[in-house]
Amino acid sequence: MTEEILEPDLPIIDPHHHLWDLRPMLPMFPEPRHRFLETLVPVAHYTFDQFYADVTTGHNIIATVFMECGAFYNSAYGEALKPVGEVEYVNGVAAQSASGLYGDLRACAGIVGHADLTHGSAVGEVLDALHAASPGRFRGIRHQGAWDADPDVLGPPFHAPPQLYRDDTFREGFAEIGKRGMSFDAWILEPQIPDVIDLARAFPDTPICLDHCGTPLGMASYTGKLHERFDTWRHNIKELAACDNVVVKLGGLAMHNCAMPEEGPAAGSTSEHLTGLWRPYIETCIDAFGTDRAMFESNYPVDRWGATYPVLWNAFKRLTLGASAEEKAALYAGNAARFYRIEEVLA
Repeated sequence: MTEEILEPDLPIIDPHHHLWDLRPMLPMFPEPRHRFLETLVPVAHYTFDQFYADVTTGHNIIATVFMECGAFYNSAYGEALKPVGEVEYVNGVAAQSASGLYGDLRACAGIVGHADLTHGSAVGEVLDALHAASPGRFRGIRHQGAWDADPDVLGPPFHAPPQLYRDDTFREGFAEIGKRGMSFDAWILEPQIPDVIDLARAFPDTPICLDHCGTPLGMASYTGKLHERFDTWRHNIKELAACDNVVVKLGGLAMHNCAMPEEGPAAGSTSEHLTGLWRPYIETCIDAFGTDRAMFESNYPVDRWGATYPVLWNAFKRLTLGASAEEKAALYAGNAARFYRIEEVLA
């Protein structure tokens, strides 16, 4: 899908993307694979070259934040410390981008890694090793908690334990984040938003980002239920927004899980079509959190299932046509720079 780029000069920090090579892992999953995994097969190899090709398609992407995805772990470090390998790899990508050979783009200016918080207070050693692997860029962790009683929603590779964010040992590990001034990214599914509310209230001084608008569900046993569940989702979003330590990422809605669109890449959705699908969710989040605690994200390459990179950002820009210049500066770059402490890229 090719479109004219809207507002091509608007500076954007993309605060949520991945880099990985899933090809060695694919044979580990038996056929037929779960559909969510199948949506990732076309982008199984997504390293800096592929990402650079996407971010240079017309929008003014000035910097990005890498989000952990279990890639390039180093098993030689042992089970607890193997996620350090991912941060080491991404720090190299960031240095590659910062070399100037790729223009002014500062890819991976912020890095969010992973540490298993169910190790309790012992996870402090891992957090320190992650920071040491990239002291100028490492900002925090994501320990995803996505779970649903219907196993077809995510498939076995992606399910976390139920109510992970309420677990006492998890919270013992979570406390180590706050001690180090790090942030936490929360990926859960829409019915689990109350778990994030409870976590945010228990740790009011730890910065938390809710990924993907809380991941509304429109597939498996949730097929056709987006409208039915919207009021519950909206109520929980408003409750979460009352926690001053929480921000929200506006995006992730092009994932297969959300069914917005249902058809996926074969449909060739336009930005106008996506705007209509996403408006109720994006506008609710902005109304709840305000323009100073929300940030647009690409969630690439996962969201490629429903939108090309230029079309995705065009859809976001259509949703903010009535916003002021100050509001756009915050939603597209300023809030991400502040939350992930990369303000220097705006200087």
